[in-house]
Amino acid sequence: MTEQNRPSAPEDAPGRPPAGPGTGAPRLGLCSVTFRRLPAAEVARSAADAGLEVVEWGADVHAPPEEPDTVRAVREVTDRFGLTCCSYGSYFRATPGELARFPAVARAAALLGAPRIRVWAGGTGSADTPPDERRTTVTCLREAGRIAADHGLELATEFHSRTLTDTVASTARLLDEVGADNVRTYWQPPLDVPDAEALAGLAELGDRVGAVHAFSWWPGNTRLPLTAREDLWAAVFRLLHGREIEALLEFVPGDDPAVLGREAGTLRRVAAQRPIPQPRVQP
Repeated sequence: MTEQNRPSAPEDAPGRPPAGPGTGAPRLGLCSVTFRRLPAAEVARSAADAGLEVVEWGADVHAPPEEPDTVRAVREVTDRFGLTCCSYGSYFRATPGELARFPAVARAAALLGAPRIRVWAGGTGSADTPPDERRTTVTCLREAGRIAADHGLELATEFHSRTLTDTVASTARLLDEVGADNVRTYWQPPLDVPDAEALAGLAELGDRVGAVHAFSWWPGNTRLPLTAREDLWAAVFRLLHGREIEALLEFVPGDDPAVLGREAGTLRRVAAQRPIPQPRVQP
């Protein structure tokens, strides 16, 4: 079957649950960096075949901001396979030398139809960053947020080691310092952090989380099937219940496209679980 004659994603994936704006349900998707070596059309095909709804396109390989024709082509394959671009995964690290290039990043996100740009909060950990460097990163994020707002976009920082969002406390402080309504954060399980501690951090960040990156690593960056930490992800979705948020698969075991359907099925199953009813307290 040719790509041009291929059915759209909903027909390819009849098990996809209804979600999206207005439903209060998480939208499930894929980060394109998971399959950096594949062409964008193959990434979109794989996501659609797995019954996913949204994709975060990465700026490093699939949608470079300095190549608008490439970005338009990625938008076209996104539409062709019945997907929505939920985020543009930029590698902007909020340094002064990068600010001149950020308008091109914002234009690329707009071309993709992405409502959000994922960015990085500097290049050193919160404990190792001098105060003046932290202030510089805050200023750059604030200016990037202003540029994004001019395009109707929001920013979300990667929740990641060796950045100013390497802890929940530093992330919350950073967002307070930036002080922009359109700047939030992503969340993902910190490496080697027990489930209860990771979940407490997600709960503390609350509505400041715009999306989560879903994977199962333990120990370190050993990539396991999502089922290996299914209890964690079931608890994540209980915390996110009722919120319109994206959960994006990232870095599947072996970087193997053949396991995406299995991983998406696990994500869909745990996302569909109902929250545990709480006992009513008698007056």
